[in-house]
Amino acid sequence: MAEQDVEGPVGAGTATATATGTATDTGAGTATATATRGPVAVAIGRRPEPVHDVAVYAFEGMAPFELGVVVEVFGLARPELTGLLATPWYGLKVCADRPGTELDAVGGFALTARHGLDELAAADTVVVPGVPNAFGGGISPGLVEALRTAHERGARIVSICSGAFALAAAGLLDGRRATTHWRYADLLQQRHPAVLVDPDVLYVDNGDVLTSAGSAAGIDLCLHLVRRDHGARVANTVARRFVVAPHRDGGQAQFIEAAVGPVEEEDDGIARSMQWALDHLSSPLTVPVLARAARMSDRSYLRHFTARNGTSPMRWVVTQRIAASLVLLESPDGTVEEIAAAVGFESSATFRHHFGRVMRTSPTAYRRSFGRGAA
Repeated sequence: MAEQDVEGPVGAGTATATATGTATDTGAGTATATATRGPVAVAIGRRPEPVHDVAVYAFEGMAPFELGVVVEVFGLARPELTGLLATPWYGLKVCADRPGTELDAVGGFALTARHGLDELAAADTVVVPGVPNAFGGGISPGLVEALRTAHERGARIVSICSGAFALAAAGLLDGRRATTHWRYADLLQQRHPAVLVDPDVLYVDNGDVLTSAGSAAGIDLCLHLVRRDHGARVANTVARRFVVAPHRDGGQAQFIEAAVGPVEEEDDGIARSMQWALDHLSSPLTVPVLARAARMSDRSYLRHFTARNGTSPMRWVVTQRIAASLVLLESPDGTVEEIAAAVGFESSATFRHHFGRVMRTSPTAYRRSFGRGAA
């Protein structure tokens, strides 16, 4: 089949997509995508799948971690996703108020953003990874206007850490629940009283506007976006490459994805018991059982586990069981009742109850949205 080259809009390397086979229900053909440098190759006569553009804001004096998280998730080549993607991966653009100008970053180095705020305003997803000085104010007027423009045209607007202040300045958080780093939560509430600030979660998803807590919570939110767009299997694969810790539970945490690797082995009874639990999720798990795995008394185990993880052992077990169920729900095999038993719940009713509490949806709705073959 003849092919033609079409320039792709991917910022950190373009994606090569080859359309093959017979048409699917959407008429777009069956596509496989690998992220490499070069043009997007599409079959003549077939319209290529549009790439979802992600724009991230860069500014003078930024901490590079949050920016790096966005670049890592959305701009990195993803050969590990070959065969897993139903639609193309993201295109990434790093944008600034003055493109082409060197921006000093924390740590003694500088970077240059190639794109400006007009391209940020035109993106499908806009990420603000922080602001120069949350306590001092001074949000860029150009950024505020670009955020409003992007939101008005239907873009998804995302903040990490202090980036919530820019979204609030644009009026995008008024009347909405939002979060930021706990250090800034009171200030955000004082400065923007119309915002419903929740300092106790890792992220808040309002559909078109999403906010996350400090630094590493940006990883959680970015993985959540990948899960929304491509399903849990793809998000878990990205998380494995990230080497993300297998549990993000506690007073501030919303559980997002399945455990992606073993608990780090330490000469530590708590860590040992957590790994043992992950290996035996389908078995009856109680505090006495876990305490024995840790070689500790029940009372001591409960105290040390809670102090270390910010949650109780059994609440942690429940979230790990929900995590394990996600991949099973993505598969067409097995009923909800069978999946509930496979991950250790006593009944499907108990499974549904806990699944709804953790995931804010039902197992059936999750399967409909993220199961293989879902639109």
